[in-house]
Amino acid sequence: MRVAVCQLNAREDRAANLAAAGELLDKAAASGVDLAILPEYVDYLGPGAGAPKPEGADGEFGAFFSERARSLGMWVLAGSFHETGPDAERTYNTSLLFDRGGDLAASYRKIHLYDVEIPGRVSYHESRSVAPGTEAVVVDVEGVPVGLSICYDLRFPELYRRLAVAGAQVLVVPAAFMTHTGRDHWEVLLRARAIENQCYVLAAGQIGDHEPRRTCFGRSMVIDPWGTVVAQAPDTIGVTVADIDLDRLASIRQELPSLANRRL
Repeated sequence: MRVAVCQLNAREDRAANLAAAGELLDKAAASGVDLAILPEYVDYLGPGAGAPKPEGADGEFGAFFSERARSLGMWVLAGSFHETGPDAERTYNTSLLFDRGGDLAASYRKIHLYDVEIPGRVSYHESRSVAPGTEAVVVDVEGVPVGLSICYDLRFPELYRRLAVAGAQVLVVPAAFMTHTGRDHWEVLLRARAIENQCYVLAAGQIGDHEPRRTCFGRSMVIDPWGTVVAQAPDTIGVTVADIDLDRLASIRQELPSLANRRL
């Protein structure tokens, strides 16, 4: 399976963000990619006051990526967007996965919400406007079980272990990881999730400035089940392509069966 992690800088212009995402998907398809991953909040990452109205999976956002997946004949994990939530005050932070025909194959609502208070550096409380999801999701992508997650989920290994035990061989992480934590934690956490669950990890991040006091780290990457970074994006907007070797995954799980040897 050939995969791509798409790195972009979504801002306050939704139409421009979707157009940029579409161009990245075109480049991925031209490289023969089977599955392309876009970042968290791919359609809008700007001031809260200007955020697009929440919508269902069948709204403008879903329709756009469904059409792109169908026209390109490629699986598309459409990062995430503000899905209509359980009440008037909160949305869901939701990923949609479309198959080659443009049909919705799976959706995942972010479980762990980014509530962080670092004095003098960042104050962000996602839970004020977003409701947490409750379901871990593993979906079959042409015979490959893929576990879904979003950004801050990365800090909670129990979610990824649940996905691996449920059969996942690939873990996806669309993200908008902030620079002040990303420089120290992003790669370390991604490699840890790959090693401890003996899975490929595909991480697609936002990069650059998005609004006052919010800068994302980028460094989108693909990591193999040994924890080796097999492909990494440079510090710019673009598409990074890699091939997933399922024979290598099987060999690692056989030779060092830590996943099979777990006792808890």
